[in-house]
Order: sequence, then structure tokens, then C-alpha cells
Amino acid sequence: MKRIFFLDGSGPPFGHMLLALGGYLGGFDGNFLWNRIGAEYSTNVPVWSLRLLPALAGALSVPMAYQIMWELGFSHCAAVGAALLILIENSLITQSRLMLLESVLIFFNLLAVLSYLKFSNSQKHRPFSPSWWFWLMLTGVACSCAVGTKYVGVFTYLLVLGVAAAHAWHLIGDQTLSNVHVLCHLLARAVALLVIPVLVYLLFFYVHLLLLCRSGPHDQIMSSAFQASLEGGLARITQGQPLEVAYGSQVTLKNVFGQPVPCWLHSHQSTYPMIYENGRGSSHQQQVTCYPFKDVNNWWIVKDPGRHQLVVNNPPRPVRHGDIVQLVHGMTTRLLNTHDVAAPLSPHSQEVSCYIDYNVSMPAQNLWRLDIVNRESDTDVWKTILSEVRFVHVNTSAILKLSGAPLPDWGFRQLEVVGEKLSRGYHGSTVWNVEEHRYGRSQEQKERELELRSPAQMDASRNLSFMARFSELQWRMLTVRSDDSEHKYSSTPLDWVTLDTSIAYWLHPRTSAQIHLLGNIVIWASASLATLVYALLFVWYLLRRRRRVCDLPEDCWLRWALAGALCAGGWAVNYVPFFLMEKTLFLYHYLPALAFQILLLPVVLEHVSGRLCRSQLQRSFFGALVVAWFASACHVSNTLRPLTYGDRSLSPSELKALRWKDSWDILIRKY
Repeated sequence: MKRIFFLDGSGPPFGHMLLALGGYLGGFDGNFLWNRIGAEYSTNVPVWSLRLLPALAGALSVPMAYQIMWELGFSHCAAVGAALLILIENSLITQSRLMLLESVLIFFNLLAVLSYLKFSNSQKHRPFSPSWWFWLMLTGVACSCAVGTKYVGVFTYLLVLGVAAAHAWHLIGDQTLSNVHVLCHLLARAVALLVIPVLVYLLFFYVHLLLLCRSGPHDQIMSSAFQASLEGGLARITQGQPLEVAYGSQVTLKNVFGQPVPCWLHSHQSTYPMIYENGRGSSHQQQVTCYPFKDVNNWWIVKDPGRHQLVVNNPPRPVRHGDIVQLVHGMTTRLLNTHDVAAPLSPHSQEVSCYIDYNVSMPAQNLWRLDIVNRESDTDVWKTILSEVRFVHVNTSAILKLSGAPLPDWGFRQLEVVGEKLSRGYHGSTVWNVEEHRYGRSQEQKERELELRSPAQMDASRNLSFMARFSELQWRMLTVRSDDSEHKYSSTPLDWVTLDTSIAYWLHPRTSAQIHLLGNIVIWASASLATLVYALLFVWYLLRRRRRVCDLPEDCWLRWALAGALCAGGWAVNYVPFFLMEKTLFLYHYLPALAFQILLLPVVLEHVSGRLCRSQLQRSFFGALVVAWFASACHVSNTLRPLTYGDRSLSPSELKALRWKDSWDILIRKY
């Protein structure tokens, strides 16, 4: 809302933009600190508007569940059952009523499946008709919206692609279609399901970056070029800087890797201790570190080894790829040096220092070869912000590298910089870029110190292309470290299936009213049982078909297999990957998988009633069981209503039933 750049490791920006759209429509000005769960909203926060789109997405999931069952070819009764189960599931209601993105993700997941089913059914009757194109294109857009809401939406996208690939494979074998016709079908699917989602996904980031044009605290993790493209912050400093680095240039060098924190090559008057804590000796030279804050000691002067001057000629002599340079520390005038002495914390690497002449047999080794990593030719000029460079030591071939290890108190807890002799290819920790740059004009040290402390001039701006900004932001989103610490309400994927966990979303400060993310145990247990029954029946039918025994007519078998691929497959692809994720997990991560599992439940019930119950008496008895089961699900949903809506206080006895096992025991004792 304030157009300040932020980096959120939870996922792409589309879901956040939808919430912001609700706030914008409600007149929200962004002036609220979202820093404490349960804090009272101020009068300027349009809560209703901010909750509108998640609630609308949750509500629309109900008719979409009906439509999916109908498009799969199941009865009106099964479709109504699926819609009602989505409607009364407490966890879905809770998640839809708050400013959260799971309901939006589920909506786009179901929309992608529904659109593909409508497209597939149009394929049978009217291929290449307007409705055929509409549903095909909508499938791709919905898949992109799911991925753009949360990265886990890619699982449903892959599921739809897999089903579409299987259908395309059968289409290729259709002898009634000409080769040209088949090629047109394949191209249409490739454009709609591959090209369109990529373009829509890029559009989300384009709008995101267009809106977030101002510098903020999160842009420190981004590259210097990215920061310079934002209004304020680094852009104020870097505007008007010379583009080409020349001999005599005064520069600050930022490490491209930015881990564990963004930092700049730094030195100060302090020296390495003669003897380290582990008994190893050092060169006792001036310390060189990487410092995570702006400081005058971050400035270095690029010097021509063949000349003594530390100013830029007129005209300037640019530094090119492969040139030999010396780096002079601006405030101490000592040269960057490395030699065959072990680094303080990385004994297999070389110590990096600023050379002090102690009149001992330790000569200066301060020549560095400039290696421009992202060069287009071997004659490229070293450029401010844009060039990513490595410094290769001429004498030892060691590469200047940020090890990232924090030095002890004698190094002021700054980060260790080493000479990496055995380079293992390209790595961001060995790559640096010039962030601040000016042409040095003062040869005298005192005048130069004043020059280094003065602000840089402001003139023109540097523009970074959208694709460069997108690529960097996408990479940062995928690699940013989230908080992996244990949380009071964190859980494991096994806890989700058994509903052996919940999340307290809100507690009233004065009464016992509260909101918990808690599922309907009847629906959850039944959906898990339906998944197991489907798997057993599918394997049984598959084995018998292998023996040329067809228990189901071909059209019924195809409908049964497609329903399993989309519903059971949707549950599996949205659930199993969480076993491989090393992150803090919560119950709400299971809700997209649960939505698909609930859709499978009426599929299995209708199959059992129509195919496995042979007599009318068996069907009547099974129908009565289903009605009793649904009544119990409605009862549990109503029992959990105070925890879903938080609209009334709870008695002490009700508070004891927060976990489903306790609730289940109470229900058993009651009945």
C-alpha cells in the first residue's frame, strides 16, 4: 500500500496483491503495524475489505466442487454432497474468513481442474470452438494464478499438465485425425498450458515491481543494481556516479553473495593478533574484513601498479578485464595483500590483509588480476554496479572470497575475508561489484580523507531491465532463509491426516471467545478412509483388467480413473512433498490437499452404492448409513462453530475439547 519494496519468502506476489486490492478498494492507507498477532485494528484499517477476496474465494469453492463432480460425470447427488462437504468443513471456513491466502490458492486449484474438465468435455463435441478455447486458456491462467499465489500451487499445475499430457498421448494415437489436426491440437495445448502461464506469471511480477518502486529495509538483501533501480535509498547515492571504473577511482566493493548478510570489503587500523586462540600464528598485518554497514573504511582506491598517483587522469584510463591492479585502502593507504599464511578461521585458505612493512622477510604481494565474470568480451570495461568481478591474486592465484565466518572480538565480530586458492568454479562469495564510485581528485592524504567522507554527487539514474530484476527477485524468493525454528503450533504432515494438531488464531483479551483452525474429524477421517478404499479398489480393478476381466464398462472405468487422477492425485501431489520440505509446517499447509480429498469422498460413496451394493436392500441400507454419517458431520461442524467464528465465550469444559481426540471422546461418551 505504501509502494515500499519488500521481500517475502512465503511466495510470489499475486496473493499479496489481491489482499492489497481489497485494502485499496476499502481506502486503506497502509498505516498500521502488523507486528503483533491479536492486536486491535485501528479505525483506518478496512477489515471487511481486506477479508473480502479470501472470503469470496472460499465461498466460490463450494459451487466449483459441485461443477467438478458434474463434469466428471457423477450424479447430481454426488455433486451436491461434494459441495456440502466443502461448505461445512470448519477448517476451510476459518481460513476463508481471515486475511489468509489458502482459500485463494484452493479456489485457483479447483478453477484449474474445473476449466480443464470443461475443456476436455468440449473436446469430445466441439474442438476449436470459442468455448473450447476459452476453457483451455482459462486452465492455463488459473494454473498461473495458483502458482502466483503460493509456490505450492505448482503441484496442482503439474497435476493438470500430467493429465493433459496423458490425454494428448491418446490424441496422437487417434487414427481418425489427420497429422495437421493432431499438430494443431498439440500446439494449442502447448501455448495455453505452457506459454500463457509463464506470461501471466511474469505479468504478476511486472505489476509487483511497478508498484513497489520505493526503497525499504528489505532491499538490502538485493544486489546493488537492483537497489539502485528503486527510488530513495541507494539510488540517492549512486545517481550521477561515473559508469566506468578508472585508475584512481574511489570505490566500495560489495559481495554479490550477500550471505549471511550483505557486506562490503573493509579494513581498519587494527591488526591480526600474533597468536590465535588455537595456537596458530598470523602475519600481524592490518585486518581486512567484510562489514555489513556503510562506513568510510569501506572505500578503496584502484591503483595502477606502474604509477604512484591515486587520482584519475584527464581523460580517465578505464580498467578492463584482465588488467593488473592494486587496491589501496582509502583511510590507511595500505595495499590489499594476501600470502601463504593461513586465514584466522579458515586454515585451508590464505589470510587477506593490508600490507604493513615490518622490515622482515615477508615481501608485499599486492597485485590482483581483474576478472569480469559477466563480461561480453575480453576487452570489457569494469563498470559501476553492473560488472560482477573477481580479484585473482597474481602471485598465488588465490581468489578474494567472503568466507562468512564471524571473527572473534579482536576482529569486532566482522566477517572473515580469505584468499581461496582452490577455486571450485563460480560462486557468489568470490564475486564483488562496485556499489559507490567517484573519481579521485586529491593526491594528498588529508584532502583525500575529506573527499571520501563527502557525499557523492547526484545526477542521472541507472535502469535495470525487468527481466534482470525479475530473475534476481525470483532467485531471492526461492533461496531466502525462512525462520526454521520450532513454533508452538507447528506440526508434521503425519499430524495433519489424524488431525492431531490445531492452531489458535485469536483469543479475546477479556472473554474466553477464540478462533482455532480445527477440522471436522468426521470429514477428515472419512476422506482418509475414502482415499484408502479408492486405492485398494483401483489396484483390484487394474489387476483384474490385466487378466481380461472387466468389472466396469469402459466409460465407467475411464471416469473412475480420471476422478482418481484428479482427486486422489490432487491430494497426493499437495501432501506428499511436505515430507521432503525442511521448513516449519502448520496445519493450514494441508488444506489444499484436503480439498481434493473431500472431492474424492462422494466419488467413492457413489461407486460403492452403484457398483458394489448388488440389491436394492443393500443400497437402501447403505444410503441410510450415508445419511447418518452426514448428519454426524453436520453435528460436529455445529459443535465446533464457536471455535470457527469466535462469536461467543466458551465454558471451561468446552475449552478442554480443543483437540479432536478430546472432542471425539466427549462425543462417544455423549452418545
